[in-house]
Amino acid sequence: MTVIALIREWKTPPDRRVALTPEQCAQIQAQYPDVRIVVQTSLIRCFSDEEYSAKGIEIKEDVSDADIFLGVKEVPVQKLIPHKTYLFFSHTIKKQQHNRKLLQAVLAQNIRLIDYETLTNEQGERVIAFGRYAGLVGAYNAFRTWGERYKTFTLKPANACFDLEEMWSECAKIKLPAIKIALTGSGRVGGGALETLQKARILQVSPADFLSKQYNEPVFAQLNSKDYHKHKNGESFDRIEFHQSPENFSSTFMDYAKVSDMLIAAAFWHPRAPMLFTKPDMRSSDFKIKVIADITCDIDGSIPSTLAASSIAEPFYDYCPHHESMVLPFSKDTHITVMAIDNLPCELPRNASNDFGKQLVNNVLPALLLSKLNPTDGMIKRATIAEDGLLTKDYSYLQDYVNA
Repeated sequence: MTVIALIREWKTPPDRRVALTPEQCAQIQAQYPDVRIVVQTSLIRCFSDEEYSAKGIEIKEDVSDADIFLGVKEVPVQKLIPHKTYLFFSHTIKKQQHNRKLLQAVLAQNIRLIDYETLTNEQGERVIAFGRYAGLVGAYNAFRTWGERYKTFTLKPANACFDLEEMWSECAKIKLPAIKIALTGSGRVGGGALETLQKARILQVSPADFLSKQYNEPVFAQLNSKDYHKHKNGESFDRIEFHQSPENFSSTFMDYAKVSDMLIAAAFWHPRAPMLFTKPDMRSSDFKIKVIADITCDIDGSIPSTLAASSIAEPFYDYCPHHESMVLPFSKDTHITVMAIDNLPCELPRNASNDFGKQLVNNVLPALLLSKLNPTDGMIKRATIAEDGLLTKDYSYLQDYVNA
């Protein structure tokens, strides 16, 4: 019998998402007779203890007898249980300084750590993520930012909506002038943002028309990397080279910044890639953008005005281009208003958890259970950061980070 524990989330501010919904827990137990699920009691989870109990799932405080522990965010060091298998977003693979002690503890306690972010198929594509909901909520918050800045409409905060359907129903309140909205990215995050733009009935136009034509209604263009990058040597854009050697390219995004009123940034950014634009660019009279929804929220990343993450409680701040500083939101017309919440899926925790759990059940769980019998299973092996007190081969590059 394999016992899987759904553990409590400990982060502050609280994260109400879960890895599996009550319905999904019941589905797993029905599908796998040799698997039992226990849920650690929690007062903050978006699905209550009673909802799990109603599906026949055991609720308990002490889950230390489980074999596999499923969470969402990082587990506090003092809550780790030695010699167990954990799945959560560890935020260690980029050598994030604030989580060094977590990885050190994982190794010291002989914990098998599998990071959701590293679960990929044979083509290297992620098989589980919250990205769609980051895009859905991020684009909604872009509209909310505009309405608050210009006092033309007010949208209910996404986290005050019961679910996605209520959030989308709020889109009927959006009243925009004939502005142009640039959306970067076409992956999970960009796709989620696209869904919300379509629900808001914003007209989509081609990148070429976006640059050259005028419209009497709000429009948006979804931009791929090739639309705003050029090869430094004048060669034609090659997607594979861009992903492998982004430093060979420069940004041409200022062409879009000159005609855009709003930017929704949903494209993955590599540290070796160029910024979309620079701080001096933002001081230029040609720079037209007044609202930036930075869904990627990379500090010192592709968007130079993202000086810090904002929060669900305080989602907006202004960027002053002339002082290159963060100031109070909506404080001056010459400022640029930024929305850079770094945990956007938390605003719709029930929907986001349901979507994530489906991916976990369909894409991960069969391989995870099989890995007990076949430790060389490709996907689980590729995603295992640490095991038996050592970093695995693919993550040996983290050793200097652990030793620091």
